[in-house]
Amino acid sequence: MKNLLKIALGILALLFLLALSPFATIPAGHRGVLTTFGKPSDEVYSEGIHWVWPIAQKMHKVSVAIQKGEGDGDAASKDLQTVHTKIAINYHVRPDAVVSVYRDLGNEPGERIIIPSVQEAVKAVTARFTAEELISRRSQVRDEIILALKERMARHGLVVDEFSIVNFNFSKTFNEAIEAKTTADQLKMKAERDLQRIEVEAKQKIARARAEAEALSLQRQQVTPELLRLRETENQAKAIDKWDGRLPTTVGGAVPFINVNK
Repeated sequence: MKNLLKIALGILALLFLLALSPFATIPAGHRGVLTTFGKPSDEVYSEGIHWVWPIAQKMHKVSVAIQKGEGDGDAASKDLQTVHTKIAINYHVRPDAVVSVYRDLGNEPGERIIIPSVQEAVKAVTARFTAEELISRRSQVRDEIILALKERMARHGLVVDEFSIVNFNFSKTFNEAIEAKTTADQLKMKAERDLQRIEVEAKQKIARARAEAEALSLQRQQVTPELLRLRETENQAKAIDKWDGRLPTTVGGAVPFINVNK
């Protein structure tokens, strides 16, 4: 009887423990931080199933997969133009740093570190460029922001995977000034191309005129009295070849020729 009672109590205890979920599962793309009565341990738990003491311990999941963040904010350029910047960032938590991320950042790195770090880096870098340079040297601006971000985020166990500047937006007045300057530059380039075309065409005309003049000069040099007499003889010979043996009966329609046939 006593044995049956012990078995029953053991089964009840086991069911009680199972009801309290003594196992914790860490899914893919995560690491675990075990707390005992709220105090986190220094060990990082990998993916899989782990034993925890019910009530006393709890397993917290920290994502180490790549996460995406977007944000925007206002800053001032070197020439004191207001710049509204929209950015996108991909980042992840270093697996070996999940305990500090959980303990120091409350497992909310996006809200506590990413957004403030991005805003600080964007403001610091934007202040080193003029508004026009922010547009023309966009890739350099992006690289400097990434460098500043990496330094800030590395201290908290975060890694920058990708960063991009979605858009720079300026005040309406500055946008209109940029548009006017762009239009003026385009008109200037068109005028320069037209001038180059006109110069080329003029040079071509001069070259053709010079060639024609040289050809006429050469022809005049080749015309001699002997050549004229030769051309006259050739023309007379051609006329004789074409004559059909008949003499004209009238000249100029006024004075008739003698009819040699009669």
